[in-house]
Amino acid sequence: MELDAGSTRRGGRRQRFPVEQKRRIVEATLAPGASVARVAREYAVNANQVFAWRRAYKQGLLEDRGRGGVKLLPVQIGSDGDEASPEVESSPLQGSIHMEFPGKALLTVEGTPSAESLRIILEHLLR
Repeated sequence: MELDAGSTRRGGRRQRFPVEQKRRIVEATLAPGASVARVAREYAVNANQVFAWRRAYKQGLLEDRGRGGVKLLPVQIGSDGDEASPEVESSPLQGSIHMEFPGKALLTVEGTPSAESLRIILEHLLR
């Protein structure tokens, strides 16, 4: 692997790797019989960095967010078994939202949060 112009290995600017390249390197380490140390040497990357990328990869954090556009999240609608009465329908909607982010968080939002609050929470959890 060649270093791009402007990047240096030691004592200079930090080398930046595109997400696609990180994924390619990690996937090479996941092949049967592959050695992280050998793959890291082949790509001139520190093996500890590759292990960190592997953790991120397994958590789904090495996905190219720009290429896929919008990512849909599964939604499950549940019922408490109670049918809404006419007076409840005329009042502001109340309820709860339950979202699970495997390996990260289980989020429950109750009441009527603002759209801005939900946006901030989701952006933070989806990083």
